[in-house]
Amino acid sequence: MRVFSDIEEFSSMVGQSLGHSEWHTITQERVQLFADATDDHQWIHLDQEKAAAGPFGGTIAHGYLTLSLIPMFAKDLYSVDGLKMGINYGLNKVRFPQPVRVGSKVRAGAELIELTDVPGGKQAVVRWTIEIDGEAKPACVAETVARLIV
Repeated sequence: MRVFSDIEEFSSMVGQSLGHSEWHTITQERVQLFADATDDHQWIHLDQEKAAAGPFGGTIAHGYLTLSLIPMFAKDLYSVDGLKMGINYGLNKVRFPQPVRVGSKVRAGAELIELTDVPGGKQAVVRWTIEIDGEAKPACVAETVARLIV
């Protein structure tokens, strides 16, 4: 993990890669917990027998589960010292080019694409590419927007 000493040091990374996270295995238990939390119990996520005969050859993670892993990946990649807090502000773009089969390993790469002044701090736009081990297409590509309060 890279630790930036302050927001000024972090700003030097605009247009550059912040690196890649560790690999994390997507388990059926995690998918079940997400289904329960969101009340999205579609068979492609939970019914292993039916999903085995379905279009993906097995159960898959929810797209929004994949997206929701970004804070975990960020914790692997970087932190910025001297902040009072960081808060999610939104998303610019989100795409799910490839489903994540249960049992797959995923990791994320991040690029700081923009850092602008806002009252109380900076607004960071980070492009995340969530990769699936052994797959050509990513599971998710998303631009997150966060407010970094100094």
